[in-house]
Amino acid sequence: MKIISLLPSATEIIVDLGLASNLVGISHACDWPPEAMHLPRVTNCVVPKNSSSHEIDSVVRSELEKNSALYELDIEKISSLSPDIIMTQALCDVCAVNGEDVEKAICNLQGPTQIVNLEPFTLNEVLDTLTMLGEATNTCENAANIRQQYEERIHKIYSLTDKEVSYRPKTIVLDWIDPPFISGHWMHDLITLAGGEDIMGTPKSPSWTAKWDQIHDLSPEVLFIACCGYDIEQTLFEIKRSSAKPELDILKKTNCKIHIVDGNALYSRPSLRLIDSLELMAHLLHPSVHQRYAVRGVSNPILTEHLWS
Repeated sequence: MKIISLLPSATEIIVDLGLASNLVGISHACDWPPEAMHLPRVTNCVVPKNSSSHEIDSVVRSELEKNSALYELDIEKISSLSPDIIMTQALCDVCAVNGEDVEKAICNLQGPTQIVNLEPFTLNEVLDTLTMLGEATNTCENAANIRQQYEERIHKIYSLTDKEVSYRPKTIVLDWIDPPFISGHWMHDLITLAGGEDIMGTPKSPSWTAKWDQIHDLSPEVLFIACCGYDIEQTLFEIKRSSAKPELDILKKTNCKIHIVDGNALYSRPSLRLIDSLELMAHLLHPSVHQRYAVRGVSNPILTEHLWS
């Protein structure tokens, strides 16, 4: 069974299922786990490298308005790999190759190729993708066992929060800063389970563009900056060169606690590492209730000291 993953999250889950040796190709954005990083890349992003947050936002909006693709498929390379299964998504045209584009592009491939579309909006639906991939790859029993382990970790967080947390701080998560984007999808679940009050998010909805005035008016007590596709170092760089810095300085003066986290590895992608992200968020919101756990693949996942001055 030969598998191509066009999604970083699917690549992670396939390896979690013990199928690293079945992967034959991955996307340009896949960066974890190490077992898959030697594989050929079959996608490319049209957004120029080293663009600022504002420039990326402008390019993305322009391309989407024109119905243009943000990602390119290397059809010749895909064809040479003769995949039995291609993992893609129908969740977000900004995040990865759209499933419909994949279907159009591979219609001339030799032999039958199964396309598995993943589109989770909630934390439970992320676990459903584990079950779905288990069914697609004939690893149902393994998928069920892994899912049970993750559900137990989620339940532990939920139980402690429900029992021990008496006050939920007003919390916002940004997955972009110039302009600010309120993080959607599974983020409402993470905030709520971790013991925060999600004051701007909308359950089961995509991320959406906000204005800094809206954020200031709600007087958040905790702000997580989890920029999509960026690690902490990249996020700090963007803060320093963008219009976000003075806005964040205002929030700091109101005693809003600001946490910069590795959005790329932990919060942007619907992989099983979202459970690591939940545990980290719970600890940061309520350190006396939730202990700190290790985060897979990230040695330094959090920066609470505000070093952008």
